[in-house]
Amino acid sequence: MKPLIACLLLVLVLFSSSCITNKDVVYLQNKGTIANDSLQIKALAQPYRVQIDDILSINVKALDEELVKIFNPTNTNAVGNIGQSEQGLYFNGFTVDLHGNIEFPILGEINVLGYTVEEIEDKVKDLLLEKYFKETAQIFVTVKLAGLRYTTLGEIGNKGTQVLYRERVNILEAVANAGDIAQTGDRKDVLIVRQYPDGQKIHHIDLTDIAAMESEFYYIQPNDIIMVKPLKRKALGAGQTATQTITTVASIFSVLVSTYFLARNL
Repeated sequence: MKPLIACLLLVLVLFSSSCITNKDVVYLQNKGTIANDSLQIKALAQPYRVQIDDILSINVKALDEELVKIFNPTNTNAVGNIGQSEQGLYFNGFTVDLHGNIEFPILGEINVLGYTVEEIEDKVKDLLLEKYFKETAQIFVTVKLAGLRYTTLGEIGNKGTQVLYRERVNILEAVANAGDIAQTGDRKDVLIVRQYPDGQKIHHIDLTDIAAMESEFYYIQPNDIIMVKPLKRKALGAGQTATQTITTVASIFSVLVSTYFLARNL
């Protein structure tokens, strides 16, 4: 009976370790990493600095709109008005090339790599006043990123490129927009692949810990890649819920018992 008992113990260990518990799936738990549950989110995110392949929406306004018409991309094409759509922003926006430049009407190439949108506004305005306008024109320049794009991979609802038209997005909002992390996804070690001027870096964040709200990676940046690994329990294939696990364990136990008695009778 000893082999049978050993097999039974093995099955019980598998049962106890295979179920996905609340601690695996509940976001922002207090794990003793903060003094209380009332955590004030600090503005840890630094102003975003434009990277290669970003698309900028630049609009120039003045008292006389005819004077600035040439600087503003057309809002229509043969299909119709697509100026504010994602497709329209792709064709009519200003894409940052591999050298960090955008090609702006009249002014030519402007280097924007590593600048914030506020700094780009000032730079474009200064160049316009220097080369084309006088102060009396009272021009006004607005620069925005043409959507906050990020990519989701792994154990998450919707994989691929996601777009949110907001200035700031935290990782929980980004995950929710992508259909949430699957029950089999590892929320304790979510990977963020972030682009920097000198290359890409991988960062880790535990979304089950409320301390994640204090992380410098809590707010995502354009072109981030959010990767969710599968839990080890999924790899075991023993089941995600208690019912699934009991069914799997019962099947395994039945096979082991049958094998044991068959071996004894040989």
